[in-house]
Amino acid sequence: MFVEVDLGAAPVAVGLAEPGDCTRFHVAVVRGDADTDADAGMLDRALRASATGSIDGDGEAVVRVDAVRRMAAGAVGESWEADFSAMLDYAASKGWLTEDRTAIRAHVEWE
Repeated sequence: MFVEVDLGAAPVAVGLAEPGDCTRFHVAVVRGDADTDADAGMLDRALRASATGSIDGDGEAVVRVDAVRRMAAGAVGESWEADFSAMLDYAASKGWLTEDRTAIRAHVEWE
């Protein structure tokens, strides 16, 4: 699964793509033809405005766990919560989960 942010949409669109795939996680940013100057500041504003997360000082995304659950609701099967919990445990073991387990650090891919 990954968070997809379309900075070229009006308004900016933030959603969860491939929510059933708990084996990978990142933020994919679509700049759109209209805005090739999209930057981390625009991404940060979009993530904050959608209550999804923010960008940290290193340019990585910090995505709220509750936002992932909210975006996945109704689009995933019964085993998703167990799969997602396992993904969070793995992220914690790698240092990608905040200590309070409320947010996941994610790589940002600019498309």
